[in-house]
Amino acid sequence: MSESETQEQQQKPKREGDFDDFNLIAKKSKIEKVNENEEEAARAQIMHKQIDFVEIEADAAEDKGSRHTMEDASVVLVDASSDSPPNLRCAHFAIFDGHGGRLAAEYAQKRLHANVISAGLPRELLDVKAAKKAILDGFRKTDESLLQESVSGGWQDGATAVCIWILGRTVFVANIGDAKAVVARSSIVDGSNNHLDELSSLKAIVVTRVHKAIYPQERARIQKSGGTVSSNGRLQGRLEVSRAFGDRQFKKFGVVATPDIHSFEVTERDHFIILGCDGLWGVFGPSDAVEFVQKLLKEGLSVTAVSRRLVREAVLERRCKDNCTAIVIIFRHK
Repeated sequence: MSESETQEQQQKPKREGDFDDFNLIAKKSKIEKVNENEEEAARAQIMHKQIDFVEIEADAAEDKGSRHTMEDASVVLVDASSDSPPNLRCAHFAIFDGHGGRLAAEYAQKRLHANVISAGLPRELLDVKAAKKAILDGFRKTDESLLQESVSGGWQDGATAVCIWILGRTVFVANIGDAKAVVARSSIVDGSNNHLDELSSLKAIVVTRVHKAIYPQERARIQKSGGTVSSNGRLQGRLEVSRAFGDRQFKKFGVVATPDIHSFEVTERDHFIILGCDGLWGVFGPSDAVEFVQKLLKEGLSVTAVSRRLVREAVLERRCKDNCTAIVIIFRHK
């Protein structure tokens, strides 16, 4: 074949069968894409079913106790969809217990949730590892910006925190300091529509870890940073907690805002969660608080009334002298 014939052959369009092969590949690609979309829709439908599995009711109550000022702040967002993942039900609850003032507690109250969202809280199908990383990064970012604000503002407030995010049916609990979260969980599922009617008792499951300077792991970090824990169990003889937002003057001695993060799936065994600052837990044991709330719920009281009665009991009857804040979160299983 001559050189001109070879060039002519190369310039000819491909055989019809070649186009058929190309079309087959394109069709296959479209089919795979459709299948991916169908799988995505199916997963989303499953997630929506999971979301519909439980309804959440919650409210907060607070009292300054015998203190002159109220240094606690709280967040109750049963539906945080306006500023959270659009395709995954998100609820957020938090208590920030201030010390040395209220500024740190209010700062965290306003900024933490937004920082966790911007840090990449999962937007659709839940990734537990990604959610925990977003919460961790949100705490870090909040503390860093709070410290900058405190320098420019000339204040040294600090705040402990207990926070919950509920994504779908997964509960994430994060805490720093001595505020606690307690889950009321039954040992068996009784099969009734309202499980509280037939349950004689619920177990109180503490899902947070207290951070105080006197505890060995916390003490070791403080001493490594050049800080000391006095005989009264306080950092530099002053600060009892070892993790908190703010506390600018104690950061160089090992005070951090790194939370412990715990997650679990809500099942029909889980009935409610109580969040409380150390003022509440100073006069209520976990089992005692669960029993108190359970009794009121059995009487048909609303979550608002229950949270108020819990705080009133702590302050007026049990003589809580500290600020007292509590959030009660109820799961209504369908």
